[in-house]
Amino acid sequence: MQAVLCKSLDGPDALEVTDIPIPQPADGEVLVKVTACALNFMDTLITRGKYQYAPDLPFSPSGELCGIAEACGVGVERIKPGDRVMGYIGWGGARAYATVDEDLLVKVPDGVDDSIAAGLSITYGTAIHGLRDRAALAPGETLAVLGASGGAGLAAVELGHLMGAQVIAVASSEEKLAVCRDHGAEMTLNYKTTDLKTELKALTSGRGVDVVYDCVGGDHAEAAIRATAWQGRFLVVGFASGEIPKLPLNLLLLKGCAALGVFWGRFVDEDPQRYRENMAQLMAWIAEGKLKPRIDATLPLEQVHDGLRLLTKRSATGKIVLRPNHG
Repeated sequence: MQAVLCKSLDGPDALEVTDIPIPQPADGEVLVKVTACALNFMDTLITRGKYQYAPDLPFSPSGELCGIAEACGVGVERIKPGDRVMGYIGWGGARAYATVDEDLLVKVPDGVDDSIAAGLSITYGTAIHGLRDRAALAPGETLAVLGASGGAGLAAVELGHLMGAQVIAVASSEEKLAVCRDHGAEMTLNYKTTDLKTELKALTSGRGVDVVYDCVGGDHAEAAIRATAWQGRFLVVGFASGEIPKLPLNLLLLKGCAALGVFWGRFVDEDPQRYRENMAQLMAWIAEGKLKPRIDATLPLEQVHDGLRLLTKRSATGKIVLRPNHG
């Protein structure tokens, strides 16, 4: 079968597209014929050994997929052969067939395209977990999304709008902000041409932002915390800037606010039932036409390098999806 393999931690350019045997499902696992898998910024890190998890070499990138259940191991009960399924698997999705623990799979309803389902888990799963489970975002609150035009940020923009928040999208160009407005942002802010703290305060009439969803890290994190409202919530989602910020803890004290980690992978491991509930809610919104995730590019599996370059350059506005070839 066709597979992308990371054989060394030399980054995305060192990935190889090759043929390997089709695996067999172990007890509790499902063999999935992968029809679509998605790339994320984390794939640029995990292939360099710079992510929170360090899988043994060789491994395949792509932590989320959609496909058809081909065979089930002993003990599998919810999933049957022939079911359309999607799920988060951490890594290993960039191949024609993958074995996946049943707990990580969710059935895909009619009306949800394979490419959409494949790219749902990490960005939208992280967003709904962060906004609903961690921040308890309420209708009418203000939500600022840093790095709003990327896959992770755009998901938070869409879900924040769907959950009734007033969304402020923060990105680096007017073109990217236009995409955010198309996906539900009521207000936008270009952090390259404005002062983040000052403008966030101005957009909230001096009150400050209730929730910050930070996908970027770096210098903008402290400025965003300084612009939070009393008892605001600052969600630590990722560090696309490449810099992990150090935050003055006195700001949390003075504002009575909270800095909350949003570690999607650990959450899935700790609470798979809640993970599946969140995924079911997202797919219901999609089937109802309330949520319309953006696909930036759909590429054949052998163009994995091109897809990862789009993420490295931060030029993608939405998901990058790969389609394996099954011969």
